[in-house]
Amino acid sequence: MLFTLWGVFIRHFGSEIALTALVRLMSEFGFSDAAVRAAISRLATQGWVSLRKAGRNSYLSMSPRGLQRVDEAANRIYRLQPERWDNQWLLLTYTIPEEQRNTRDQLRAELEWWGFGTLGTSTWISSHELSPALAARLNSPEIEPYISYFRASYCGPASNRELVQKSWNLQEVNLRYRQFLNRFKPGYQHAPAVELTDRECFVTRCWLVHEYRKFLFVDPGLPEELLGEDWLGSEAFALFYAYDQLLAAGAGRYFYDIFSNEPGATLGPEQVAHGLQAQLNPFARD
Repeated sequence: MLFTLWGVFIRHFGSEIALTALVRLMSEFGFSDAAVRAAISRLATQGWVSLRKAGRNSYLSMSPRGLQRVDEAANRIYRLQPERWDNQWLLLTYTIPEEQRNTRDQLRAELEWWGFGTLGTSTWISSHELSPALAARLNSPEIEPYISYFRASYCGPASNRELVQKSWNLQEVNLRYRQFLNRFKPGYQHAPAVELTDRECFVTRCWLVHEYRKFLFVDPGLPEELLGEDWLGSEAFALFYAYDQLLAAGAGRYFYDIFSNEPGATLGPEQVAHGLQAQLNPFARD
């Protein structure tokens, strides 16, 4: 949820927030002061965030690594829609020695994040081109000596669709899309008939984005021709986008009310106006 708040709101308002304001916002989702501080401590140890002190007040910001991950998510969240495909696969293999198991496990997690499927124990495929961010990771000193990757066509003996079924569990992903639709569609359908408070808009929007962004870890964003007719990803995206935009204005007002009432919130009028406008579509590039 901390990453969700950062991606949707905080990065548009100077990318730093008073710890007291963050604790107040996180309390809306049932997190205690102690739980938030413990989570921040873990994230700081892992290199995602940093804290600075100013008198009696503390301020939280994302590290460069954390900001990169937030931006990656922002850029990818709309990529879950089917896109044009050139019938080429990105094929990656690795032979990382057992004594570097941590590196191997980290690489696997990275490949899953980027939507790769497993063709074999150490062979992964993706329907997307190699992104600059992933290329930089693959070319890092601890990984580059042990990997090879190619652009390739699948020549059989099965079909590309059968290859997809072997490499990803799309039935499980589709089930999760159905659960997402069942959870959020009733609220969206009834929203025009009720007048939501800004607080209700904020809480609902954060849960909506928080649950939808989980698909970045499970949906490889395959092209339409590789998906079955019963695929629910497009319907889920349409609901997500429409509901998000319905809630955005009220949610932004509530966030800024909490954000601006804490020490250190000294943004100028133009910065505030820009932030309130940018958070209406938080996944667009500034």
